[in-house]
Amino acid sequence: MGGPPCPSPPPPPRTPTPASPRCRGGGLTVTELGPGDTLPHGGNWTSAAALAGDDATLDAFLAWDDAQVLRDYGTRARPDVIASFGLHRYTWPAFLLITAPWFLLRRVPRLPVTHVSYDRTAGRMALRPASFACLPGDPAAALPTARVVPDEEALRAEVRAATAEHAEPLLAAFGPRMRRRGRALWGMVTDEVVEGLWYVAHLLGEEERARRELELLLPGATKPYAGAAAFRELTGPDGEALPTRDRVSCCMFYTVRPEDTCATCPRTCDKERVTRISATATAVAAS
Repeated sequence: MGGPPCPSPPPPPRTPTPASPRCRGGGLTVTELGPGDTLPHGGNWTSAAALAGDDATLDAFLAWDDAQVLRDYGTRARPDVIASFGLHRYTWPAFLLITAPWFLLRRVPRLPVTHVSYDRTAGRMALRPASFACLPGDPAAALPTARVVPDEEALRAEVRAATAEHAEPLLAAFGPRMRRRGRALWGMVTDEVVEGLWYVAHLLGEEERARRELELLLPGATKPYAGAAAFRELTGPDGEALPTRDRVSCCMFYTVRPEDTCATCPRTCDKERVTRISATATAVAAS
């Protein structure tokens, strides 16, 4: 779907950085700071804490989305739609700072909003992890910032807790502008977590494992999250299995381009999904 330039993942073993199917290509540089380092600020840098706590900062952040929609689509989107786009375009890369290390390294950083800054114009994020969770036997378990948890389910609980900790102040700031509350907001968080990691795992050739992991991470009864990963399969024209899911929330892009709903939108029927997924697979195979 439509969107501003979004990041693409570098090759492993570096932590993959996000790319949204609703965004065009681009790149993201992630810098991990030490405990005593100061997050970058000023210029084009915006701290996540300022997005969550300062109306003027949030106004300026959303003005970028407003101008982008007008420039690319020749129309103005409603203010609540702009706020939805803005939250998506921040949380897509931000949540991957938590889920990608979990998926690839079995380590889960705690990143409150006071520990992350974002320069969307240059595609840069800076983070200063407060601590991280890991499993017994991890070589990093002896580090002073490590918190060892007993098993995989405990580590999944850490992913959910770390993501919720980062999301809550942002939802409080964006929610009134989006005209959404409660389940609608947390459904959006579920979708960003699931679709961000699913997409990156596809680029790394680990899509099937990602679907299994995400089903366990968000099975549907993990408050405050609303909904579940809820993958399902369609049958392609040659009998092949085509994975899909139904989004819990609406990204609102249909209000700008009614004919361009995303492939996981509940508004998109299964027949249309099969057509789109098959066309994408054919294009990738031919490239």
